[in-house]
Amino acid sequence: MANTLLTSTAVTREALRILHQKLNFVGNVNRQYDDRFAKTGAKIGDTLTIRLPNEYTVRTGSALSSQDTAETSTTLQVATQKGVDLNFTSVDLTMDMDDFSERILAPAMSVLAANIEADALSMYKDVYQQVSNLGSSATFAGVANVRKKLVDSLTPQDDLSMLINTEDNVDLVDALKGLFNDSKEVSKQYKEGYIGRTGGFSFMENTLLPTHTTGSDDGTGDYLTNDASAQTGSTLTVGTGTGTLKQGDIITIDGVNRVHPETKVDTGQLMQFVITADAGASATSLSISPAIVATGGSQNVTNGAANNAAVTKVGGASAVHNISMGFHRDAFAFATADLLKPKGVDFCAREVLDGISMRIVRAYDINNDQFPCRLDVLYGYKAIRPQLACRWANN
Repeated sequence: MANTLLTSTAVTREALRILHQKLNFVGNVNRQYDDRFAKTGAKIGDTLTIRLPNEYTVRTGSALSSQDTAETSTTLQVATQKGVDLNFTSVDLTMDMDDFSERILAPAMSVLAANIEADALSMYKDVYQQVSNLGSSATFAGVANVRKKLVDSLTPQDDLSMLINTEDNVDLVDALKGLFNDSKEVSKQYKEGYIGRTGGFSFMENTLLPTHTTGSDDGTGDYLTNDASAQTGSTLTVGTGTGTLKQGDIITIDGVNRVHPETKVDTGQLMQFVITADAGASATSLSISPAIVATGGSQNVTNGAANNAAVTKVGGASAVHNISMGFHRDAFAFATADLLKPKGVDFCAREVLDGISMRIVRAYDINNDQFPCRLDVLYGYKAIRPQLACRWANN
């Protein structure tokens, strides 16, 4: 009876299937695949340009008030390469696919998926909306408040996910156990960590969600803005502060309210901002997102930051809290690119599944009668529309 050898394409497809199944965050965000990266004679570098929606203002009255269209875009760099390296023997390569998947591919893809997922989850630091419940257990009211922030941001309601850490899941499971019983959801139970759908979200538990440790600023508004003009933009000039602020900390600025995204009417709620770079004690400037925009189609606040306005951090000094997150798939993008297929090797294959490109390369070691093999993914990620996501801070 002839040997049944596994082909490079079969191995790659099976590896992708396992990897894709285990990525419950990356698997639920916008996945961008562009086959131009590896094309000979038409390489585009390591960056994708993503166009953002245009924004306009509305005229009142009959007099024409024309406005220019200023299209905006963001870039996503595809520059992180991770993989798993294996050694096969001739005996290994004659196994059937089920046995090969269970013994070799599944463990390798599990650790690769965990590392890719953990990388992508660092995007929580780019999300500036947060429902804060620090020091208390997660409740269903918190879920409703996360959804409210997303609705207020005009987030489409058709594809919302809620990624929750294990502690929040413990808090919620008793309160919500009677709600996760829609028979239509049974077919989705194969997804890693999938719990069910309720409250407008598909809930998934994820062990890789990080905790966040805030800066040493005590959150009492010690920092004051320090500019005579009404400040706008993504850099805030401040003075008098004594504590540190960490990337990912949430702040508000007194007198700077959020406006409705379309009508630009004052909502009466302070705008939330996220710190985008660590700031040391007695910092004189803070990097924030979103940028403060007080006029035009992109207006997001009632006015710029007035002089001596208090800058208040959410949470006490060096507070540690869990992160869960509600989001629409278009809040984040995860992009993979084709890696070049080398020549002169035993075999090489490249496959794409649901926007994730993977390459397998195998060589032959004549000295040891082994087949060293590598599986690689080249990827990048970015929060392209962070207003479509909201963090949930509990415990």
